[in-house]
Amino acid sequence: MQTRFTLRQLEYLVAVGRFGSIALAAEDLAVSPPSISNAIAQLEAEFGLPLFVRKHAQGMALTQAGRDLATQAAQVLDAARALSILADQHNGSVRGELNLGCLLTFAQLIVPRLRRAFTQTYPDVSFRQYQNHQAGLIDALREARLDLAITYDLMIPADMEFEELAVLPPFAILPSDHPLARCESLTLAELAPYPMILLDLPLSSAYFIALFAAAGLQPNIVERTQDMAVVHSLVGNDFGYSIANTRPFNQTAPDGKPLAFVPLRGGLKPMRLGILSTTGGKSSLTVKAFVALCRATLDAVAMAQITLRHKG
Repeated sequence: MQTRFTLRQLEYLVAVGRFGSIALAAEDLAVSPPSISNAIAQLEAEFGLPLFVRKHAQGMALTQAGRDLATQAAQVLDAARALSILADQHNGSVRGELNLGCLLTFAQLIVPRLRRAFTQTYPDVSFRQYQNHQAGLIDALREARLDLAITYDLMIPADMEFEELAVLPPFAILPSDHPLARCESLTLAELAPYPMILLDLPLSSAYFIALFAAAGLQPNIVERTQDMAVVHSLVGNDFGYSIANTRPFNQTAPDGKPLAFVPLRGGLKPMRLGILSTTGGKSSLTVKAFVALCRATLDAVAMAQITLRHKG
């Protein structure tokens, strides 16, 4: 029987059905919107069925036939991935696709270097990277859109596995001319009276606020943002201090303003960075090879570049 569609076309169908938008599906899959539009049109022509209802300014909704075909397409894609994994296990090769997610706050610090090292070692692997907040990464893992995610141990669900790679204690980010910027270390009590810029990502913000609550303190939050680069620039321009667990490779904000990074003392709960996957999700050789690379690369020496250790 002649195949009337490709796995890539099915992937596009499932993505548009999930997001209800060609533009959002294209962004998630890192392809151009016209590529997805053409694939959907080809599928509709081949099947002789309308798969979507086009709603001007409201995106796209699956028809009844589209819902049935998208459900079956997702099962076909899962079966194809299983076949690829099985073949790789038998021939001992590291190849195929690797879809890696990473927490927004440190993706730019970690993923490009890991990706370069991995693709140079295993050129037959098609590597895709995605950035999201914690809840988004967990959803993507459950929907098999991601194979693995590099993130923190924040509210790990029971159906997920977390493998620790590094322990990251919190530290203060201050303007370079702040009265506390030259301290060897600080306590939360010393910081609390000053205005604070909060990194307001799901789960992350709760972690930072909980640090103060555990010490019987309440931070003076004056600004909230979900962008770490904006946090650095606001701090650099003296709108307040912030707290983080990873730091950039230089001492400046994106707009060039100098920053100071000061360790926090007082036995504060650290973040634990590691690899998150679904239970049993690290069975393929390709995934195992990437996990091994992470262990070798994100060791204590490498992590020292993005963390701040207590000097005292």
